[in-house]
Amino acid sequence: MSAFVIAENERVKVSLKSLIDLAKPAATLKLRPKQIRAAQSGNYLSPFKGRGMAYAETRLYQPGDDVRRMDWRVTARTDKPHSKVFCEERERPLFISVDYRPSMAFATRGVFKSVQAAKLAALLAWAAQQQGDRIGGQIFSAQGCLELKPRSGKAGLLRFFNALVQPVYANTNDNGLETALSRLQHHAHPGSRVYVISDFRGLNAAAETHLALLSRHCEVVLLHVFDPLETRLPVAGRFRFTDKVKELIFDSSDQQQQRLFQQRFQQRQTHLKILSQKLRLGYLLCSTQDSPQLILNNISR
Repeated sequence: MSAFVIAENERVKVSLKSLIDLAKPAATLKLRPKQIRAAQSGNYLSPFKGRGMAYAETRLYQPGDDVRRMDWRVTARTDKPHSKVFCEERERPLFISVDYRPSMAFATRGVFKSVQAAKLAALLAWAAQQQGDRIGGQIFSAQGCLELKPRSGKAGLLRFFNALVQPVYANTNDNGLETALSRLQHHAHPGSRVYVISDFRGLNAAAETHLALLSRHCEVVLLHVFDPLETRLPVAGRFRFTDKVKELIFDSSDQQQQRLFQQRFQQRQTHLKILSQKLRLGYLLCSTQDSPQLILNNISR
């Protein structure tokens, strides 16, 4: 009986153990940066040698070498001018924005959208940690918004997981998608890889402007989480929906309502795809029934 209760709880609320257990599945993910949109010093070493902070080698002086890079000890020892060569570095912290608004606390199959979002975020964080990247994040809901500055190592990973399980919001104002993206624009460092995990309800022109500004300096991927019921209503029947405050009875036998309902989701999905192409964002769909690992494998290919 207890095992059944635990299984049911895992469908509606994510646990720290379930996030930690994703370490092994995350090992197959490779978050390779597609491009660098900001030349900042940081953790990714370029194959090209130039002016950076990571020492690569000392070689004979070549015309055009910066005299500030002269290796005077080797020059004095060999009586021939030598220059130090450094690897260029790129800062590629990972910043994961997770939507915990009321619309994410919903599912008819699989797990709640919020649980699926947390698992997607955890897999991304594990993959980044295993590659030596720094992990930062944002969690936003009707209760507020929480930002975590990127940190490296397992300490940064566990800090992010604890926030996913039990967020403590510093900003207690109601944060819709527009506000969250506005804050994200200021908190994600240039050159970061940014994942926004949401159902994208409430995406408006202002929110799209924030995404456009963010995409100028960061590589952005949108992970669109949805429940199968959002794509298509059951063929026929009367259904009761409640958020524990209000109640709605819906008759799905109305064919016109069926078509309108299906069209609304398709229009939102199409709009997100077109927006992603326009702004050069990554875009992936993830159902509440999908395997998060299989969905993220599409990024690493």
